Amino acid sequence: MSNRTPPSDRFRPARLFSRSSWPEARHLADVLRTETVGGALLLLGAVIALLWANSPWDDAYARLGDWVPWPGGARWHLDLDLATWAADGLLAIFFFVVGLELKREFVAGELRDPRRAALPMVAALGGMLLPALIYVAVVLTAGGEGLRGWAIPTATDIAFALAVLAVVSSHLPQGLRAFLLTLAVVDDLFAITIIAIFYTADFHPVPLLAALAPIGLFALLVQRGRTWWWALIPLAVAAWALVHASGVHATVAGVLLGFTVPVLAARRRAGDAPTGDRPGADGAGGGLAAHLEHRWRPVSAGFAVPVFALFAAGVTLGGTDLGALVTDPVVIAIVAGLVLGKSLGIFGSTYLLARFTRAELDEDITWPDLLGIALLAGVGFTVSLLIGDLAFGAGSTADDRVKVAVLTGSVISAGLAATVLVRRNGVYRRVAEREQLDADGDGVPDVYQRNGDG
Repeated sequence: MSNRTPPSDRFRPARLFSRSSWPEARHLADVLRTETVGGALLLLGAVIALLWANSPWDDAYARLGDWVPWPGGARWHLDLDLATWAADGLLAIFFFVVGLELKREFVAGELRDPRRAALPMVAALGGMLLPALIYVAVVLTAGGEGLRGWAIPTATDIAFALAVLAVVSSHLPQGLRAFLLTLAVVDDLFAITIIAIFYTADFHPVPLLAALAPIGLFALLVQRGRTWWWALIPLAVAAWALVHASGVHATVAGVLLGFTVPVLAARRRAGDAPTGDRPGADGAGGGLAAHLEHRWRPVSAGFAVPVFALFAAGVTLGGTDLGALVTDPVVIAIVAGLVLGKSLGIFGSTYLLARFTRAELDEDITWPDLLGIALLAGVGFTVSLLIGDLAFGAGSTADDRVKVAVLTGSVISAGLAATVLVRRNGVYRRVAEREQLDADGDGVPDVYQRNGDG
């Protein structure tokens, strides 16, 4: 059989930017699902924003964020500039994935068992209350201006925090990642509730009630295992637009839609394989929620969140009085809330719960390990910036101070957490090396026995 290339293929011109093959596209999507890559893209978006906003082309950055792509959408409250589309529109994708994670944790994960869920839930609650109290105390001491931003230091950025943990962790217990993930999921639930209750302006009940129709149809389709994108996406967009028109922050629509998706695989007909358990289905074994999370996570981590960071983190420092910035009560309150409030709130509430109840840490996790995770929870980026926009108004002077404070607090928290966790990782690595050398379990390293030194 001849292996020569057919003439029709031999002389066919190569196409620039042709669509990649399915294996390449699937590999790229898998890469975007990893916490390290998602956190790196988030950081890249923030760095580009800072450099661009402080470059000779800062006017272009400002004009891009202020550009209104659909000026005729005023009737539907959709005459939004590009920066607002990133915060209200793209972040709805991020919160849809968060909603899927929350649903899975409550139905089939750590939060299903109240006894196991008590520890991360109390830790998350402590990690939100103390930062808020520190913020309020600092601002009240300085006169009380800026109290509306009390919720800014209460949020943990799950993508950024997991990325830092993935970078420094080679031998840390897997229970640490599970604890951080559960903690961040509960943190997101509280943050969503805060946004819906405290940062909703000009509430209009009629559009919100109307949003129940597309959300109900979306739920009906997904409960029957239907993944027709041509039906689900228009319904999701309609639900988002109606929630946005109601005055409730539009990202809440993403969470509500995520909550409607079933987690446990259900049999469509007698004798059929459960939905999501079919061979080759993405998210096998986790139902439709795992399937949709598998599909949408690359869009969230690889596009939605980095683009939001690109528009949200661009604060111009030129001409700024750094002395006044460092002594600004709002800046001090946010940094103190993220660095001190988060770590002390999580570590302290966990210790008190374990001290006065029967709740216990995972047997593989020590208190120094937990301290590193508590410090890492002070990385508040995506949701903290979003709450800052809602509290003070995007582009305002106070909003610029919030961005500087959130970035500073997150970097300090990540640095302190990395210092602690790297040391703990070294301890676990040395233990693993000793166990590997002493494979026969007699307490004497095998290398000594082989050399006759036992």
